[in-house]
Amino acid sequence: MSLTVENLVKRYLRRNAVGSEEVFALRGISFTIRPGSTLAVVGASGSGKSTLALCVAGFEEPTSGTICFDAAENAKLDANERRKKRSQIQLIFQDPASSLNPRWKVSEILAEPFALQKKLSGDEMNHQAHILLNHVGLSRSFLTRRPGALSGGQRQRLAIARAIALEPSLLILDEALSALDCSVQAQIANLLVDLQSALGMTYLFITHDLAMAAHLADEIAVMAHGEIVEQGPAEKIVMQPSHQETRNLLSAMAHLPRAMPPVPERP
Repeated sequence: MSLTVENLVKRYLRRNAVGSEEVFALRGISFTIRPGSTLAVVGASGSGKSTLALCVAGFEEPTSGTICFDAAENAKLDANERRKKRSQIQLIFQDPASSLNPRWKVSEILAEPFALQKKLSGDEMNHQAHILLNHVGLSRSFLTRRPGALSGGQRQRLAIARAIALEPSLLILDEALSALDCSVQAQIANLLVDLQSALGMTYLFITHDLAMAAHLADEIAVMAHGEIVEQGPAEKIVMQPSHQETRNLLSAMAHLPRAMPPVPERP
């Protein structure tokens, strides 16, 4: 799936002591992601990158601008077409526990997307759950466990497994690695590279970590105050930054207490 965002604006009304004021979370955001590639949107907290993720995923309605999937503008699709497009887009958050029912077993969590579609029998759903676990490097024994019995990295693998259940074309990862320690980050990053190669998915990778963005992305867009201030090939952004915000992110990366284990080069 290709994704084109043009002049996207998101404006909120914020109440204060004298009434209300307009606050811009997004100010004319534009970019295109080629099918099967990764765009990393990098920025500090409050830059607007998570709002962008919610708008693209359909959880927030933009104030103006267009979001087009495969050249079809989302706002012009009928309800049935929107539902079909929605199933092709999955969003993974920083904290997988917030999206995983703690009372359900892993088998039930992975069966839910298929149950909602009402296309598979119980045995078929169990078989698919096993296949999904295998995709993300978890054994069949995890099917009977609950999220609370899993480590942070295992819960994120489970969230990824559920997200790819219906074979989405676009995967949006909103700070999906930032809560994990460095070694687990590298393992999940490796997994994402392998899944993209195997399944041909397009990634929108939201992060404050320019180092991880450089490892995973084909292109990087740097955001500040609701705007993209710099965009280009990942290597160029890191090696030849032209904006002060990018230089600030690079400086923060250089002062990390320890280096992240290397992620294999993208094919």
